Amino acid sequence: MSKSLYDTLEVSPNASADEIKKSYRRLARKYHPDINKEKDAEEKFKEINAAYEILSDEKKRKQYDQFGDSMFGGQNFHDFARGQGNVNLDDILSQIFGGGGGFSQGFGGGFTGGFSEGFNPFGGGFRSANLDINASITIPFTTAILGGTHSVNIEGNHYDVKIPAGIKDGGTLRLRGKGRSAGGQSGDMLLKVNIAPHPEYSKEGNNLTKSFDLPLKTALFGGKVEVETLYKTLTLKVPKNTKNKQRFRVKELGAYDRKSGVKGDLFLEANVILPDVDSLSQELKNALEQYL
Repeated sequence: MSKSLYDTLEVSPNASADEIKKSYRRLARKYHPDINKEKDAEEKFKEINAAYEILSDEKKRKQYDQFGDSMFGGQNFHDFARGQGNVNLDDILSQIFGGGGGFSQGFGGGFTGGFSEGFNPFGGGFRSANLDINASITIPFTTAILGGTHSVNIEGNHYDVKIPAGIKDGGTLRLRGKGRSAGGQSGDMLLKVNIAPHPEYSKEGNNLTKSFDLPLKTALFGGKVEVETLYKTLTLKVPKNTKNKQRFRVKELGAYDRKSGVKGDLFLEANVILPDVDSLSQELKNALEQYL
């Protein structure tokens, strides 16, 4: 049975959750539109995020392991994703994998659609109506930290979703009254939030870490460098004899904690830039060889 979601994330079907996460982060950084300007990078990035959304969810992964690419009409995931055109991929996958519906034939023989009251092919028997819609969205790292508005299309409808600053990866946003309607009642829309990785920042708890380039001269003799952060541009005073990977702590420029109402810290990690030896004068090279 073909299982191309694993190919998309470049892991084996027996990969552990940690192996899947590690490969996802590597590929997401590689194809992130902010750093990869190749023509197909953005589409590849979307495919990687969609594949991870399925394989990182234990229930969805079990469904996929059981049915494989038959859920995509027998196509491999790459061809299936590209074949949807401008249709929102998150919306389609949330329908296929039960995020707001069950399964019916569609997409050229695959599974899609939804049921509110009818036969459940995975649990057996019948179930009652559920007016809530469950879906997943992937938001930019910067939006997760600073807050903002993220546009999504869910089940053919467009929504501008307000993202609160400091939302956690895997958190849920509830849009009241935006679910399905029946009998004069409306359900809610529940959006599971996935945060895309950033090419420059990493996050641990509410603390952020960012690497910044530091010329060798400044590392050796000290000086000042300007560093762009998510909030503002900093002028960082660097002491002499600064080592590569040395970290500088800037208080309260990390992620906002929605419970405590305070921000974490930002750690700036020095990346000492070495000059090209061939660009140095012979006199300087001789001196370096003598004294270093």
